[in-house]
Amino acid sequence: MSEAVPRNLAPRPVKHALQLGLKANWRQFALLVLVNAFVGAMVGMERAILPAIAEQEFRLVAHSAILAFIVVFGVSKALTNYVAGRFSDAFGRKAILVAGWLCAVPVPFMLMWAPSWNWILAANALLGISQGLTWSTTVIMKIDLAGPANRGTAMGINEFAGYFAVGAAALASGWLAARYGLRPAPFYLGVAYVVLGLVLSVAAVRETRDYAHHEAGAAAPAALPSQREIFARTTWRDPDLSSISQAGLVNNLNDGMAWGLFPLIFAAAGLSLPQIGVLAAIYPAVWGVCQLFTGALSDRIGRKGLIVAGMWVQALGIGLIALATAFAWFASGAVLLGVGTAMVYPTLLAAIGDVVNPAWRASTVGVYRLWRDLGYAVGALLSGLVADRFGVPVAVWVVAALTFLSGLVVAVRMRETRHAGKERATARR
Repeated sequence: MSEAVPRNLAPRPVKHALQLGLKANWRQFALLVLVNAFVGAMVGMERAILPAIAEQEFRLVAHSAILAFIVVFGVSKALTNYVAGRFSDAFGRKAILVAGWLCAVPVPFMLMWAPSWNWILAANALLGISQGLTWSTTVIMKIDLAGPANRGTAMGINEFAGYFAVGAAALASGWLAARYGLRPAPFYLGVAYVVLGLVLSVAAVRETRDYAHHEAGAAAPAALPSQREIFARTTWRDPDLSSISQAGLVNNLNDGMAWGLFPLIFAAAGLSLPQIGVLAAIYPAVWGVCQLFTGALSDRIGRKGLIVAGMWVQALGIGLIALATAFAWFASGAVLLGVGTAMVYPTLLAAIGDVVNPAWRASTVGVYRLWRDLGYAVGALLSGLVADRFGVPVAVWVVAALTFLSGLVVAVRMRETRHAGKERATARR
């Protein structure tokens, strides 16, 4: 089999020697952290208030109808993730990042002035496309810059920025909704997020694809597998990648349930809109902050144990929320859910970087993120249908059980991957 790579993937000459690592690239890395914070804030502005808008303004009753916006978001984001990775390999990262921000421009205006629920669904389809392009690309660009030694740390910082911003934006939109009404005031923030993210991406972010080529090595480039082969490896053929993909799907399955059902659970318990906003912020904020530590921890102790334990901690947090009736217990469950998710989220991305050749890493990340973000749609559909049929508590317990089983799959099927990148480099030499 020929070892040649397509021309657009061959290492390119650059004006100066490229250095991998966070210290060598800290300015560009910090800029991408800031950009990803604006990406996360675009999702956060919805989390505390869209279920309330569905019930109070559009008079939706069925849980499956209310959660339809998450289904639309999840499907559009998942499909966009799939092509974003491949396009990033083919056309470069920066162009895909800018295209994602352009897709986000209409979203806050559609949410402000939507005359029907279908407009909300359309806005979330655009938001999903934007998130698939922007978040996927910032992940890939940080992996490019960090190199193998700091991959977990880089992913922890990236996901911290995104999900801490989700929590902060949820808290801000909940406060604005309580003070000024559900619409349009909370979505003014979205206009600022889009403008800042787009301007920074166009004017300051630099292309990072050459860093991936540099890591792959000019001396012995690997043949690029077909997209079908990459899809098969990531989905079922490779036990490490397929274990990672199912864990990512289930992780976002429970997040889709939390996004749609938790505000309704909190409201049914008699909590006020500001309290619901605080609870909606706790989970992603804890998730975000803890990733500063869990990503780096995975570089030291390995990936597999953190993933397994994280899925089981998430299951415990979900179960506690199912049992709770008071704010303090809801908050405790949200903290556990955030901690467990932080143990899993950056570690899954770092594990992919461990086992995949840099030449097709972006494509593999795209397939993984396809399955991971389909979890939003699966979680919203499953929990909505079960809630309508058997009640909200049963839906929450079903998701908790699936989360526990997902951790068990990783424990049985996945190997430790932390040293795979070093082994691959040694074999190439």
